[in-house]
Amino acid sequence: MSDIVLHHCPQTRSMRSLWLLYELEVPFQIALHSFDQSLRDPAYLALSPAGRVPALEIDGERMFETGAITEYLCERFPEAGLGRDSGNPDRMAWLVWVHFAETISQHVAALTQQHIMLREDWMRSPTVMKLEVARLSKCYDAIEARLSTPIENRDMLLTSGFSAADISVGQAVYLGQKFCTLDNHPSTATWFARLTEREAFQASLPGEGAGLYQQDFYPAWDAPK
Repeated sequence: MSDIVLHHCPQTRSMRSLWLLYELEVPFQIALHSFDQSLRDPAYLALSPAGRVPALEIDGERMFETGAITEYLCERFPEAGLGRDSGNPDRMAWLVWVHFAETISQHVAALTQQHIMLREDWMRSPTVMKLEVARLSKCYDAIEARLSTPIENRDMLLTSGFSAADISVGQAVYLGQKFCTLDNHPSTATWFARLTEREAFQASLPGEGAGLYQQDFYPAWDAPK
């Protein structure tokens, strides 16, 4: 069995890789980081040159980028059935949805910067916040359309059932709901509720007080008069 180390910050994109590793049921270690100087240390930059999480150490090699990590882990441990190989009819959809998670996450990242990282009111932009919430809602529209397609017995993103695509998009939606609810996306809300019941999802959640977000929801902000 491989020696695997996941470099992780709670409530970030690396949760995607953490959840996947729990679903794969393979032994691994977690190297916890916070948003401080540690991600800019030369030792960490040797793992992830942009100073981002996740980074993955496996089989004596180093990886970064969640989509690449997802593809590699699913190929490395195919017995878990979380990937879809080139001969599978769902292969194309699997790739699309695994990588669509990053489309969602870029809007979440912009909103996180506006609400959390920019600490002074004069730094923040109500216009950017509202635009990014609208763009995030459009991402939900895409998921809703997929899940609302009348195909018998499909309750996950793929007709063939649960996969790493649900993990990738589910994690992005988990964070997206800090800024944009699923109130207008009932099929997406039902799908997400199914995902939250999974033991691996629960295991990937941060401990009390360990996450990046101190609120359950951050409404769009209006500049002080």
